[in-house]
Amino acid sequence: MDFQFWLMAFIILVVMEFLTMGLTTIWFAIGALVSFFASLFGASAWIQIVLFLVVSLVVLIVYRPLAVKYVNSRRTKTNVDDLIGREAKVVEKIDNLNETGRVLLNGIDWSARSTLTGGVIEEDTIVKVMEVQGVKLIVEPLITEETKRLSPAEGLQENFD
Repeated sequence: MDFQFWLMAFIILVVMEFLTMGLTTIWFAIGALVSFFASLFGASAWIQIVLFLVVSLVVLIVYRPLAVKYVNSRRTKTNVDDLIGREAKVVEKIDNLNETGRVLLNGIDWSARSTLTGGVIEEDTIVKVMEVQGVKLIVEPLITEETKRLSPAEGLQENFD
């Protein structure tokens, strides 16, 4: 194959990588670059194709996990990411079926839904934020050692009296 083919393939793949920034075509661009140099040194078309495939796959398998880990480590957390794991107080009964519920977190009133199957958490319950979906906090009741020791008849009300 002509060296110009591999040079054009390399350029197109690099441009595609810059447009997508998804670490998808860079591995094949490296394979095209190796095949480009092989064509300059007079390698046959079959050797160029095999080099392209082998180098692309090896680089993809070996280096992609490292590159993805490095790229994701540079991701900066937003303020919303910091809410996960925080404790909040239910200020309006959370009822998933009726799509109601509010919690107070850091002095801000948030719409909230429960992770529980029944989806009901009573007012004044302390909850833990499990995830954020849009402008809603997905929460579950916080279970402490003290609440585990209480009998079911006593409930959580004793903590708030």
